[in-house]
Amino acid sequence: MQWNKKYFISLVVCLISTLLNAQQAEGFSSSGMQTGIESVVSASAIDSAAKSSFIVRDIYISGNKKTRDQIILREIPFKKGDYYQLQALVQKFEHAQQQLMNTSLFHEVVVALKSFEGYNVDILITVKERWYIWPIPYFNIVSRNFNEWVNEHDASLKRVNYGLKLTHNNVSGRMDKLRFSITNGYTRQLGLNYQRPYFEKSMKWGFNVGINAGKNRDVSYNTINNKAAILDSADQYVHSFFRANAEVTYRRAIKTIHRFGFAYTHESVGDTVVQLNPSFYNEGKSSISFPELYYSVSYLNQDYNPYPLQGYAGEFTISKKGFNKDVNMWQLTAKGSGTWPLSRKFYFNARAVGSVKLPFEQPFYNQRFLGYNDMEMQGYEMYIVDGVAGGYVKATLGRELFNFNINLPPLKYTKVNKVPFRIYGKMYGNAGYVHNPFPNGNSLANKVLFSGGFGIDIITLYDFVIKLEYSFNPLGQNGLYLHRKNQF
Repeated sequence: MQWNKKYFISLVVCLISTLLNAQQAEGFSSSGMQTGIESVVSASAIDSAAKSSFIVRDIYISGNKKTRDQIILREIPFKKGDYYQLQALVQKFEHAQQQLMNTSLFHEVVVALKSFEGYNVDILITVKERWYIWPIPYFNIVSRNFNEWVNEHDASLKRVNYGLKLTHNNVSGRMDKLRFSITNGYTRQLGLNYQRPYFEKSMKWGFNVGINAGKNRDVSYNTINNKAAILDSADQYVHSFFRANAEVTYRRAIKTIHRFGFAYTHESVGDTVVQLNPSFYNEGKSSISFPELYYSVSYLNQDYNPYPLQGYAGEFTISKKGFNKDVNMWQLTAKGSGTWPLSRKFYFNARAVGSVKLPFEQPFYNQRFLGYNDMEMQGYEMYIVDGVAGGYVKATLGRELFNFNINLPPLKYTKVNKVPFRIYGKMYGNAGYVHNPFPNGNSLANKVLFSGGFGIDIITLYDFVIKLEYSFNPLGQNGLYLHRKNQF
């Protein structure tokens, strides 16, 4: 009887391993795994086997030529000597695969049973590493987004930057990242950044350092009629900047990261900018220098960070810029996102962002709010809303339309043998509000903003996401917009 019980448990575990191999080898998170097992054995049999605990005897890793074993072991939610019941072990396999894919180090990850002896199990983690070094020519438009470049500047090639960008996403095999860029054209800029998630034995503390310096031939000196008023100079540079930052990171477990940072910024503009807007900086000054202290904590628990179909993410940041009358601002920002699968192909996503700057009386330089960086509402891509407090919410209903791979011929210097494509259709709605004590005739401030639309998202190799969206707003305007990233 004892032999039969062990044989049955081993059979169940092997079935689980087979399903994990078949579903996770596609490089995306598996789903419906429990249903597949139940179709083979009865629910009562699984309940019986689930009462037994399996001990992780050993963990084997294969396929990692560059990435160090300890980095992979740091990301998985189990270790040697841990013991789990059957259902928990299945979940750990799935979570490990998702977490390793979210490092952006691998094309594919398979976490499966290697062997067993009684209740001792050996686990095999097989990975296919990405290409980490990208020395590529740099070409980028000088606008907040593609639509602004086309509609406001007639897609002028004079408003482009060109140069060289070098990216290494795994310099020493410890998931450390190096970024170097040198650009010319409309902007002359030099950037260097190095990030290392762990620098000590406990693998909890890391650091990030960077420097960015350059000068522009234009500057957005004011906001008029809800759009950027730009001083454009083809003959000289009218805006120069320098920023250096250093931060320490702390990651006790897997999902939460704390960041403690310091930065120093120096900026200056031409006298014409001060004449056009004396409040650009403060008290009619043409340059500012200030230190910045900040702390942020982020939480990520999603199946696939570049395009989640399930899970939660959040971030809270508090910063202090400057310590005198020239620059004096506290800023608090909170972001949250949740994604829920509604069925095998449908999902629902809700996101919210809120921020406040204190005191409310700030120079134009510190009033940038909606329309900058990742603070953007769909349907208002062509507008800017300045302010000192506000936020927005977004809701998206999406459905998978296509999920396929394009096979590639064998290539000597790459492990990629297929290019995955996932295509989703979606509908979305936005609502937001920005408070500005001195709107200066900009009508979009101090009122509730709405927008909606529909679109198509395409996800492919190297976490590349492109979004084609047709949006509309209460201003009676609509249009097709192109985005290359997720707006929080």
